[in-house]
Amino acid sequence: MKNVNGLLAAVLRKVETAIKPSAVYAHCDVPCGIYETDTMRHGVETVRSMTDKLLALEGKMDLQSRNNAIRMVLTKEEWSQRIKAELLILWTDYFKPEHVQKWPDLHDKVWKAAKLCSDVKRNIDAQKVAQLSAAVEEIARIFAETKK
Repeated sequence: MKNVNGLLAAVLRKVETAIKPSAVYAHCDVPCGIYETDTMRHGVETVRSMTDKLLALEGKMDLQSRNNAIRMVLTKEEWSQRIKAELLILWTDYFKPEHVQKWPDLHDKVWKAAKLCSDVKRNIDAQKVAQLSAAVEEIARIFAETKK
C-alpha cells in the first residue's frame, strides 16, 4: 500500500507540473460583503506611472524604448480595465438604493469614472489620468461614508 501511495503522489506531482493552473480573478455574487477601494486606487497610481513613463519616452524610439512602451501600454490598459471592473462591482453589488438617495449623482459619478477608464486606455493623457484619479477618490470617499 505504501508503494501505491508513493506512486500516486509522484503521478500527481507530474500532472501538476504538466498542467499549470492559471490565476482566476472574480468577485462573488453571494454577496460576500467584502468590498474595498484600495485596488482601484492602486490601479490609478499604476496607470499614472505608466502614462508618465510613456510621455517621457516621446521622441526616443530605439528598439528597447519601443519594447518598454509596448509593455507600459499593456500594463496601462490592463489596470484601466481592472479599475473599471472594481467600479462596476461597487456599483452593481455594493451600492444600494439608499446610497443613491443620499448621493443622487452617484450613478453619474460611477458612469463617468467608467468612461474615463476607457479614455485612459485609449490615450496617453496625464490630464485624463488626473480626472480618473479625482473620480475614483470621490467614489472612494462616498464608499467610506456609507461605512459610517
